[in-house]
Amino acid sequence: MAEAKKTRDHDVIRQWVDARCGKPATVKQTQQGNEPAGLLRIDFGEPDKQLEAIPWDEFFQKFDAENLAFLYQEKTEDGDTSRFCKFVDANA
Repeated sequence: MAEAKKTRDHDVIRQWVDARCGKPATVKQTQQGNEPAGLLRIDFGEPDKQLEAIPWDEFFQKFDAENLAFLYQEKTEDGDTSRFCKFVDANA
């Protein structure tokens, strides 16, 4: 069974995303006022008009402000590179 890992380490997150050709993004309709980002996502390049690319610094500002953790998987059960990831409450 493939295991998921959890981290708040910005370097680990960025390396994992970069290794999979992903980019930090936000869901456009969830941005409010002067906030740098709404709901965070990782965009792997598939067409998704709901996502907007954001810089890493804005991404991590929102990530830290919301006290999130990054749940991710290195490999699938078959041993292939996994792109599974999601954001969870760091205290959960």
